[in-house]
Amino acid sequence: MPYAKKRYLTYIFITLFTFIVPFIKINGNHLLLLSFDKLQFHLFGFVFNVNELYVMPFLLMFLFIGIFAATTIFGRVWCGWACPQTIFRVIYRDLIESTILDIRRIKNKQKDIDYSKTSNQIKKYISIILWIIISLIISTNFMWYFVPPEDFFAYMQNPIEHSFMIIFILTVAMFLVYDIVFMKENFCVYVCPYSRIQSVLYDNDTKQVVYDTNRGGNVYENREKSIFHLKEWKSNEECTTCEACVKVCPTHIDIRKGLQVECINCLECSDACSTVMGKLGKKSLINWGSTNSVLNKLNSTIFTKRNLIYFASLMICVILAISFASKKEYFLLNINKTTKLYEIKENKLVQNHYILTFHNTQDKDYTYNLKLEDNENFEILRFKEFKLEAGKKIKKVLILQTKKKMFLSDKKTSALKVKIISFAKEDKKVQLSRELSFLYPRNDLIK
Repeated sequence: MPYAKKRYLTYIFITLFTFIVPFIKINGNHLLLLSFDKLQFHLFGFVFNVNELYVMPFLLMFLFIGIFAATTIFGRVWCGWACPQTIFRVIYRDLIESTILDIRRIKNKQKDIDYSKTSNQIKKYISIILWIIISLIISTNFMWYFVPPEDFFAYMQNPIEHSFMIIFILTVAMFLVYDIVFMKENFCVYVCPYSRIQSVLYDNDTKQVVYDTNRGGNVYENREKSIFHLKEWKSNEECTTCEACVKVCPTHIDIRKGLQVECINCLECSDACSTVMGKLGKKSLINWGSTNSVLNKLNSTIFTKRNLIYFASLMICVILAISFASKKEYFLLNINKTTKLYEIKENKLVQNHYILTFHNTQDKDYTYNLKLEDNENFEILRFKEFKLEAGKKIKKVLILQTKKKMFLSDKKTSALKVKIISFAKEDKKVQLSRELSFLYPRNDLIK
């Protein structure tokens, strides 16, 4: 199967997957959602409040290290096979302009559209209108990763009250129209920072688009075109200089010059060469492989020292992310002491006052209560269980009191550690413990 068909199938899968993900739920929670509205992050059905995004750094590290690792092993495979910019350009250039409206030759991407024909001008406007519609759909789908579809369609019933969301969608759509219709592949060549760092990550075992000079010969010398096609034909120089690989390149390069930052590993040049060389009963001169495997005829492996370090780093990120995610709290509890350090009652027992802030981060209502780990020396003097609705916050007063006189120090106030356990009556696993400081006065104030 040609690489082009494989890429198109990959694009279809990625497009459908991207549109379906916002609608997928696990246990009532989204598969992937970063909600600025509710200040939540959904990942694989787990919900993390904005105050407990301790798992996010490890996910970001995994993302960036993964990009470096993928580039080191497979080159710019992301650019040619998964990048939204590439997919959108294929939709606009190959589907709308070439297949539907027939104003561009799909096998010659170097040749621009002839606008001297009135019919082509009209078709060009039609193609822009079609892309504007598609851009609005794309930007709406992008918004669903921040505002879930169920909330989005509810908000759309009162668009004036959610003008920022509408402006965001329109802004993204306008950028896509400018980028895909007018900037084109120049975005990959001049704007995208990924193309600038790729060559630093390459080595001789990195898979990339390689022109086999051993078979085809050096068409370019010192990056200047030679007179190869005028020279006497040599049996070991199989390139026919038909330049089919050049015509089909979306970033307008000649792969026979070697590695270039503009190359996105789409392998359309390999398909073009396969067609030409196939008529001669030969294999393509352009392959997806490493310098070692194609040019040096050596065994290439992904288990290099650098790659092994990448794999180890990724594994550590996954382990740490899972470890921290497993300690996820089902509700949030912040404890603040009042300005009054302590209070001594008539019976010489000491009280401490606290303000507790409960935040129910779940989608269910729970009834919360407290208990002490140390019931021998302390008791809860004031706190009543209460019911808290899903997603709501509330502040409660907690008063702790000693059960007996302690006489700890003659010189200074003592800070004692008291552990409280907060729990939901409806579910035993919904609980957490907090350690707070109980201040006890010096002895002369108790006697």
